Amino acid sequence: MGKPVVAVIGRPNVGKSTLFNVIAGDSISIVKDTPGVTRDRIYADCNWLDMNFTLIDTGGIEPESTDIILSQMRQQAQIAIDNADVIIFMTDVRQGLVDADLKVADMLRRSRKTVVLAVNKVDSIQKFGNDVYEFYNMGIGDPMPISAASRLGIGDLLDAVCSHFDKASALQDIQDDRPKIAIIGKPNVGKSSIINKLIGTSRVIVSDIAGTTRDAIDTVIVHNKKEYVFIDTAGIRRKSKIKEELERYSIIRAVTAVERADVSILVIDALEGVSEQDAKIAGIAHDRGKGVIVAVNKWDLVTKDNKTMNEHLSNLKRILSFIPYAEYIFISAVSGQRLYKLFDLIDMVVANHALRIQTGVLNEIISEAVVLQQPPSDKGKRLKIFYSTQAAVKPPTFVVFVNNKELMHFSYVRYLENKIREAFGFRGVPIRFIIRERQDK
Repeated sequence: MGKPVVAVIGRPNVGKSTLFNVIAGDSISIVKDTPGVTRDRIYADCNWLDMNFTLIDTGGIEPESTDIILSQMRQQAQIAIDNADVIIFMTDVRQGLVDADLKVADMLRRSRKTVVLAVNKVDSIQKFGNDVYEFYNMGIGDPMPISAASRLGIGDLLDAVCSHFDKASALQDIQDDRPKIAIIGKPNVGKSSIINKLIGTSRVIVSDIAGTTRDAIDTVIVHNKKEYVFIDTAGIRRKSKIKEELERYSIIRAVTAVERADVSILVIDALEGVSEQDAKIAGIAHDRGKGVIVAVNKWDLVTKDNKTMNEHLSNLKRILSFIPYAEYIFISAVSGQRLYKLFDLIDMVVANHALRIQTGVLNEIISEAVVLQQPPSDKGKRLKIFYSTQAAVKPPTFVVFVNNKELMHFSYVRYLENKIREAFGFRGVPIRFIIRERQDK
């Protein structure tokens, strides 16, 4: 099931970033920013009460003139419209209703997306309450008075946002047991070409179905009488004529696709090699516990000798060292080279993603590992591992009960992970560990 996506849009200086920071910060709920994209601060995983969602910040609008204001606001608003399930449209009670607000309101009104109108900087209802009514003129719903800086009205705002989440669609996603594969990567690396080739060569496309909660297109492809749902993140890009923002917002598109997928196929251009942007996109799949396949496309265009593939593979693994479990394949969407082997990899990764280990067998492996390498100690006190069990799948998650969590160094966790992988494989999928303390009896 994919988490709903909430986008914050608005003019400069209306308090967009302040609201983003408040919702994403510890003071209201959770969370952490996704590793690899903290410098961009584009999105954060958030929760409110029992609802989880992804919050998008559409910052970066710094226009010089009225014309630029309107054009850039249209661009930003369009991106938000394309990617979001719910939009928070922020205005400023102290600046009042301005022409630029009305232009964006027109765009939002014509769209089918849900909009929650927030009127910011209402630090006092007595002082500014009457001014809020002016924003009814936009015709996009009831304006909600808030103060992001003073954290007033934020709870009511989030209640309103969460009330619009599509629970039925989410439930539909849960019940669908077909493998879901997100095709992710930078623009123009061949994501759509891969899907088009699979459709063309298979000649058995079942249907094109609209994404349950957003505008991405899910393509159902049958291979060996088995259905696979491919989520193409390029579908949104074709609607948008934004060039300078394209790469930045490919991150957002990846987030929305990966949330709904079991396996993420990161497509890399063989001629360009792996970039920082590729690493960021891979970090999204890793952070969300998805299976990862790295598909190096346009391999037919690379001048090769008998060492070329190994050299490329070594370089890829070095840059993407934070996903050592990832599977790699060198393909060509144009020629179809190794394209069908993708299905074998997908089947393997999907199976590993849902693999469950019996508790007795798991503890045998852990015990053997402890004998081979003694647990770390500090100030005369040594780590003891009492018991281990698998708590979840998708991704495989193990709970380890120890005498002292502080003694469980990350290097020893990595050692245990390697031993588990040696025994059971888990190729293509991340493994999570939860360390719990238990008193020695």
